[in-house]
Amino acid sequence: MRKALKEARMAAGMTQQKIADLVGICHTYYQKIEVGERTGDFYIWDTLEDIFGIHQRELRKEEK
Repeated sequence: MRKALKEARMAAGMTQQKIADLVGICHTYYQKIEVGERTGDFYIWDTLEDIFGIHQRELRKEEK
């Protein structure tokens, strides 16, 4: 699970669907990125970094 990504989303008061819409991907794909089942490409991580103002290195960290 990518705890920092989930926490950033929740702190921003956004749903997974809202983030998926902003990034331009489907909800299921974003959900899999957040739980660590998919990696996502550079565009997605660059966009998430811009949305949250947190370096993607931090957002990408996986915790068990």
